[in-house]
Amino acid sequence: MAVASKESVRAFRGRKSRKKLMCSVGSPHLLEGKVALITGGARGLGECIAKLFCKHGAMVVLADIRDEQGVAVQDAIGAQFATYVHCDVTKETDVENAVNIAISKYHKLDIIVNNAALIDDAKPSILDNDVAEFERVLRVNITGPFLGIKHAARVMIPAKKGSIVNVGSVCSSIGGVATHAYTSSKHGLVGLTKNAAAELGNFVIRVNCLSPYFIANNVTGKEFFKFDDEGSSNVYSNLKGVHLLEEDVAQAALYLASDESKYISGHNLVVDGGFTVINPMFGLFSQS
Repeated sequence: MAVASKESVRAFRGRKSRKKLMCSVGSPHLLEGKVALITGGARGLGECIAKLFCKHGAMVVLADIRDEQGVAVQDAIGAQFATYVHCDVTKETDVENAVNIAISKYHKLDIIVNNAALIDDAKPSILDNDVAEFERVLRVNITGPFLGIKHAARVMIPAKKGSIVNVGSVCSSIGGVATHAYTSSKHGLVGLTKNAAAELGNFVIRVNCLSPYFIANNVTGKEFFKFDDEGSSNVYSNLKGVHLLEEDVAQAALYLASDESKYISGHNLVVDGGFTVINPMFGLFSQS
């Protein structure tokens, strides 16, 4: 009589617990059998995306420089479904290694979410902006996704399939919300998305950008604007009384990562409640 190993029993129980969770939320497994690499996955939006992807059947590789937090997220999800790897997205060897680990452990890579980002201190005058700091933001916010796309494409091209999601911002399409460096980098990310979509479409690899507004429960945005919980809840919203949460953005990432969006590529999906397309200060529907 065969006896199951402790590891196989734990994996089986993990699968059962995940299936129970999926039944409780009443959602289909949109990413069943998929493997996703998420940069900036150790906290905030990246963590939220990783957990949602796992609920929908994916295995995830969490790439970040926050090792302690990354391991904690891995353990919270379960080592059967998540793997943490130290990765500085500005270093090509780190990004290459993260992709290689995904292939080594899960034998494929279906999805990459280029979520890692950096925002510099708010300096309203361009005269006070330092070129070294400007270039540091661009290395994380533009070079990082470029390297993510490059090394994801390395394994997706032979498979002739894949979904690449770059996380932008409302700063990808308008000015005046954040710093010069951050706004420039997020505008550039949309251009990179479109160019990569043009090339990789030949291999049935979709490349899209996801651009959220201020996320009320995201620590990075709150730190930049120096908001407490009350300040976050008072941020202007075109959808009166509704505020954007990490969970909302994660749902949009899930859509772009899954086959639900199989004919969408080169698109910048703006999740902002209409913020970037209206003028609340002037006109027939002015809210001033």
